[in-house]
This record gives sequence, C-alpha cells and structure tokens, in this order.
Amino acid sequence: MYTKKVMDHFTNPRNMGDMDNADGVGTVGNAKCGDIMRIYLKVENGIIEDCKFKTFGCGAAVATSSMATELVLGKTIEEALHVTNKAVMEALDGLPKAKVHCSLLAEEAIQAALWDYAQKHDITIEGLEPPKETDHHEEEEEDF
Repeated sequence: MYTKKVMDHFTNPRNMGDMDNADGVGTVGNAKCGDIMRIYLKVENGIIEDCKFKTFGCGAAVATSSMATELVLGKTIEEALHVTNKAVMEALDGLPKAKVHCSLLAEEAIQAALWDYAQKHDITIEGLEPPKETDHHEEEEEDF
C-alpha cells in the first residue's frame, strides 16, 4: 500500500519538532476532521536555513510533512513557493489515492508558513496568496 520512502519518512521522520523564534509558521487542517500540519521556517538572507514540522494525523500525513521539509530546506523563498503536492508525492514515490490529501496539506502548510513569513517581514512574495481554509468548520484549532 505505501512505498518504501513513505514508510521510511513515517518511521524515521526528518525535521520533526518545534522551532523557537521561527520566521514563518503555517498551520493547516483541523483536529476535528483529521490531519493537522504545522510547518516552521527559519530564513536567512532569503534562504530557508531550517524547517521543522509537527503533524497530528496518519502515517501518510507524517511522511508528507517530513518530505516537504526536506524539499524546502536550502531553497529560496521563491523556490519553496513552487514545492507542490505533486513534487511531494513524486519524492515519496507515490501515495495511495485515498492519501493524496496529505500531500495537499503539506503544500498548503508550506505556503501558509511563507505567508506568515511575508506578513511578519512586511514583504510581498510574487505568486503567494493568503492561506485557504482547508475545511468548513468554525471550531477553533486545537493545540497539539
């Protein structure tokens, strides 16, 4: 069902944990509906020098979060903006159809963190849009 890379990133996640004084933080999803992803960015001179994640969800959610952090590390802000769910899935050698939404959340978490970075630093990133709501619930997000 899962590829070797998905299982590896699930059982040995890269860059998992909190980040104090992050330059950008993006949280997507809702605990009442399923997966929640939070991505933290540390940016130096326009380059993502550090990236961490916390995910509440299934193995595919953890694996896509882990891979997403690997894909943005060392990238410029503009390059990170173009890390798509397709790139995450390809880097993991695929996901079951029922788990594609996890890769979409990973893409959205990256973009939400980039948005937060842009807002905190009062800059405009060409092509970056405000984060979308990933569900239609009015409940507040739970801290995880």
